[in-house]
Amino acid sequence: MMEDDLIWVSLPVPAILLDDKDQIADINPAAETFLNTSLRSLQGHHVWDKIMVAAPLEGGFERVRKNQAALFVNDVDLGTGERPPVHCNLQIAPLNDDSKRLIMLISPREIAGKLGRAHSVQATAKSAIGMAEMLAHEIKNPLAGITGAAQLISMNLPKSELELTDLIVAESRRIVKLLEQVEQFGNVRPPLMHPVNIHDILDRARKSAEVGFAASIKFSDDYDPSLPPTLGDADQLLQVFLNLLKNAAEASEKLGPEHEGTIKIRTFYDLSLRLRGKDGRGAAVPLQVEITDNGPGLPEEIADEIFEPFVSGRENGTGLGLALVSKIIGEHNGWIQVDSVPGKTVFRVSLQVAPDLSNSEYY
Repeated sequence: MMEDDLIWVSLPVPAILLDDKDQIADINPAAETFLNTSLRSLQGHHVWDKIMVAAPLEGGFERVRKNQAALFVNDVDLGTGERPPVHCNLQIAPLNDDSKRLIMLISPREIAGKLGRAHSVQATAKSAIGMAEMLAHEIKNPLAGITGAAQLISMNLPKSELELTDLIVAESRRIVKLLEQVEQFGNVRPPLMHPVNIHDILDRARKSAEVGFAASIKFSDDYDPSLPPTLGDADQLLQVFLNLLKNAAEASEKLGPEHEGTIKIRTFYDLSLRLRGKDGRGAAVPLQVEITDNGPGLPEEIADEIFEPFVSGRENGTGLGLALVSKIIGEHNGWIQVDSVPGKTVFRVSLQVAPDLSNSEYY
């Protein structure tokens, strides 16, 4: 493969090459995925016959060619007959030759916004976790003293007057348990990365859920059996999916006994998303796991902050379960997002392929 071809197929954003008549000459793999169609079905057709953009761009193409300068169009809806409109930014630029060809880059705003929020959440989480760990350590010692004092006082009280001391002991132990969760959250070891079969982990999580906290929930699955192994820590990924299933089960149970709670687990392959690693290089996260419940949805006021520590949509929740999920997935160089409306909440985990398969048919 020529170097130019390698760059073209590796572009992480959808790209469309237009000829001098504004006909589609080529699209990269990211564009095929984003537009949900193939190069064969688009090639040779006028761009506006196949792609709908809510902006008058016909004259813009000619200005780009005439001025040999890029055109930027922000906040437009772009769609095709194969997918609904998506809010995007567009960049249209001339190629550096005499062909009058143009390249159009499509940047979905939805993905960019969620990635930005994800990076913000990670930064906020580090600060919050550090403060919480320090407070947990400092608070546990005096709590132990309070609990011990209450127990000593109760030894000299008649049974009729033990209610207050029992309350002190019970509440102190509840706080200690919460502080231990905070400390556990901060002390998660770095993942031991090995090639693992994501379906084996999902099956373990599902079986554990079905005999435990989700015994009353109806499960279904839609697995892609061709998925290659991912690189990860099996125990930590199991914890991730157990937490997500527990969250889904609790959401479905809010419907009440008159409605059946359901959880669907789906896996598939999507090469359209790439994340920038710590070394600055972009890496694909094509292995997708979706966990969908039919609960009432996330409260609107916390939907954008659900992965931050101490943010919970459940009464008496600690707000650490989904924060821990986000932390583990981040350390696996993956990404997690949520889309929620009443009646359908979808948590989507995106993971890398194990490196030893990087030259396989999936790349």
